[in-house]
Amino acid sequence: MSFEKVFPKTLKFISLRPRSQKEILTYLTKKSPDQKIREKIFQKLTSLGLADDQAFVQWWVEQRNTFRPKGKRALIMELRQKGIDRDLSETIINREVDEKNLAKTLFLKKKKVWEKLPFEMQQEKLASFLGRRGFAWNTIKALLDENRQKQ
Repeated sequence: MSFEKVFPKTLKFISLRPRSQKEILTYLTKKSPDQKIREKIFQKLTSLGLADDQAFVQWWVEQRNTFRPKGKRALIMELRQKGIDRDLSETIINREVDEKNLAKTLFLKKKKVWEKLPFEMQQEKLASFLGRRGFAWNTIKALLDENRQKQ
């Protein structure tokens, strides 16, 4: 395919949600076998600020915090799958994510669901839920201890 055909399709792909550079390059590889066309499109997108991993990470973290909170560990793994450098991910996540408050919000929400269960079972379920969401054990333990003191 030519530049004139692939570029608008790539813009549409990017318009659905922000994309990492790896996602864009993978998409371009599928759409065009010509290396020169892919490089030209990628350079154009970069110059327009549409292929910016830092902006993508900030958007991703903001979306996760708002709609589907996860711990730092889970966020870093998700971003690695998107082709983001670990140092960049950690820098932004450490600055943007308050893991303790996110965990506490989820903890309180789920605690209501399991309040009819025996206390120890509640604690187990809450710990495993937060663990699956990628929260650090020390954050989970602090919330469980705090909950135990209130009991």
